[in-house]
Amino acid sequence: MRRTRSKSGSREGTAVRKAWDGVFTLPVKERVAKPRAIGWTMVLDKGLGLHQTADLMAAADTIDVVKLTFGTSAFFDAPLLKRKVRLITAAGCYCMPGGTFQEVCVWQGTFDRYLARAEALGFNAIEISDGTIAMDARTREAVIRKAVRAGFRVITEVGKKDPGEALSMRAMAEEAEQDLALGAFMVLVEAREAGRGVGVMDAHGVPLDAEIDALVAGVKEPACLIWEAPLAAQQRHFILRFGPNVSLGNVAPEDVLALEALRCGLRGDTLKRAWRADPDFRRR
Repeated sequence: MRRTRSKSGSREGTAVRKAWDGVFTLPVKERVAKPRAIGWTMVLDKGLGLHQTADLMAAADTIDVVKLTFGTSAFFDAPLLKRKVRLITAAGCYCMPGGTFQEVCVWQGTFDRYLARAEALGFNAIEISDGTIAMDARTREAVIRKAVRAGFRVITEVGKKDPGEALSMRAMAEEAEQDLALGAFMVLVEAREAGRGVGVMDAHGVPLDAEIDALVAGVKEPACLIWEAPLAAQQRHFILRFGPNVSLGNVAPEDVLALEALRCGLRGDTLKRAWRADPDFRRR
């Protein structure tokens, strides 16, 4: 069978039989398959090696983008990093450096070189953020436009890492709308790796529905938001509230399949919802 590759590097035209095909169907039928514009899963990679990355890519059909977070990829030799990025993009996933790199390069005046090096290393997505440094609206607009023109899939981030510098939900919504108008594909809602005390999460990591409501109300296309939700309870909250195709970020590599099972009704909470919604099936 002929195989073709998409722009993101995925193999098309080959159907791989899953281990349980023909035994049952997924309880949640609404879950969309790749390539998809909603329901993204963003994985947070803090320094996986090549073998670990290859193992992760066995689940590539459940992953949309891998972020090499913080400045971790600064410590890889260039040939090794190219091999790692290629493993990810060849499996049909986007790969991007974390926003920390971009913030450092904006601060040091080397953003153009950053984009050129990211392209040379094989990255096909770029995160734009100002979670730590101060970046005025004109600078933010300029770097987003440059990244879009360079051909990257641009994902921006709204919110501050320091709770003492927290933005209002209205300000975050306005910034998200501006980013999308400039060509950003999606917008991350800051929650950090810990998922506590930042953005729409309280100090214990519980999502704040009033804050979520306020942010969603200010964005024309809420499906363009990726909610950083590193904790299982947070992922459950967003899926039960917005459905299986809500986009979630900062997912640990070891949690990828558990998250997809939750999306598809193969964990208790979402299975019960699917079962209750199908009374005809229950009577069989």
